[in-house]
Amino acid sequence: MYLFETVLAILFGATVLSVLAKRIRVPYPTLLAVGGALVAFVPGIPRIDLPPDLVLALFVAPVLLDAAYDTSLRDLRKNWQAVVSLVVVAVGLTTVAVAFTARMLFPDFPWAAALALGALLAPPDAIAALAVMRQVNPPFRIRKVLEGESLLNDASALLIYTLAVGAVTGGGFSVAGVLPTFLLTVFGSIAVGWVLVWPISWLIGRIDDAPTAVIFQFVFTFAVWLLAEHLGLSAVVTVVVFGLTSGRRTAEVLSAHLRVPTFAVWDAVTFTLNILAFTLIGLQLGPILEPLNGAALRRQLLAALVILAVVIVVRLLWALMYVLLKGGVHRSSDARRSSPAMSSSAAKSGLVIGWSGMRGIVTLATALALPEGFPYRDFIQLTAYAVVLGTLVIQGLTLRPLLLWLKLPPDHTVETETNLARSAALKAGMRTLDHHAVPAAQRLREEYRAALSITRTGGDLSSSPDNALRREVLGSSRAAIEDLRRADIIGDDAYRQVEAELDVLELMAGTTPRSSEP
Repeated sequence: MYLFETVLAILFGATVLSVLAKRIRVPYPTLLAVGGALVAFVPGIPRIDLPPDLVLALFVAPVLLDAAYDTSLRDLRKNWQAVVSLVVVAVGLTTVAVAFTARMLFPDFPWAAALALGALLAPPDAIAALAVMRQVNPPFRIRKVLEGESLLNDASALLIYTLAVGAVTGGGFSVAGVLPTFLLTVFGSIAVGWVLVWPISWLIGRIDDAPTAVIFQFVFTFAVWLLAEHLGLSAVVTVVVFGLTSGRRTAEVLSAHLRVPTFAVWDAVTFTLNILAFTLIGLQLGPILEPLNGAALRRQLLAALVILAVVIVVRLLWALMYVLLKGGVHRSSDARRSSPAMSSSAAKSGLVIGWSGMRGIVTLATALALPEGFPYRDFIQLTAYAVVLGTLVIQGLTLRPLLLWLKLPPDHTVETETNLARSAALKAGMRTLDHHAVPAAQRLREEYRAALSITRTGGDLSSSPDNALRREVLGSSRAAIEDLRRADIIGDDAYRQVEAELDVLELMAGTTPRSSEP
């Protein structure tokens, strides 16, 4: 019971810290990790040990699926070169650089173990970076590159990690022997993730109850992850492909009355998992420090800080080098693209992407999953923790000031495309109304014309006179049914039914949601 109470207290504290982080405009993963590290030193705090496999499935699978579901395939295709450069080249360079550094610091460090260390440190956690991105309005392309990277970098790094660990435990490493397994893992994961969409979508499409649909969605998310692991495939790649494919079938599978509540539940659950994951990162400090003491601790901590610097610098240098290489290609093909303003903007984008390299729960969980007796296991876990906490603090706290200092131009791509979609939807509706001559159709046609006029000027539909009147009327309507309930003229069943109907009208009126800040 004490452990249960502790978990509740941790969840409450993490929620408070996340609200505080929003208030002081600090990425919440940074504040949560630091808070968890401080709590780890509180006397009597129970040790929370979760199996690393459970950590990955519980915290990574739903968050990864949610991100993949919302990812635009169009934007992923547009930015595929930048994404691939980060997923493959940046991860590979980081892995090799860390391995060389570890070997320089500890000459008896086995190469395979050093590569495993580099691989688990290589993939950044984009949650922290995207939390900062939402506080400002950076160029649309930067957000899309980071989102695309976040879907795939774990997969490339974990594949290298798995091969390196297998080389240590199996006693050898052969490229010729590994390559077929590598290709089978990648393409097999893609195939399984794509194939599973159809039966699961068909089954969820037969459900018309929101709570049941939500439960099934989470069960299938974990089932896809676990099935991939049991088949020896990449769970990350399988879930990403499953999420990307599922996101294209939303309208076919879920009706509106299921989408609204299920999306709300997913938002709440993924946010809860994120705050728990980053709090868990902080809480692991105590167990990691237990086997270390004295001179050994100081030496290994210093080495971990050196590797932290290597991890940060390698990504930053590659991001800037990629911008320069792309600029060279552009200059050779189109002189107009080599203007100083464009070159400056590209360099700024490279700097932001390079500095958005905070590590997270995947790095720590894979370090904790190393088998007992693995060479330099204690040092690897200490280094993983130092890199995760160090990047969250150093880069997490400075990314927003960097964005403001660079003064990147605001990007209105989403707003422009949203207005385009609204105009198309309104025009299609008006064409349908042309076939009806009843008074209701005429009233609706006038409302659509007014909305189309507002959309053409880039205005907000919630500011239309019709919606302003609806909001005013809704306030009186809610007060009226509340008075009936207080007077015991109607019961809660009738009250909730009418309240739900008024909620739908409020959504149609475009009422701005209440802020989550207290």
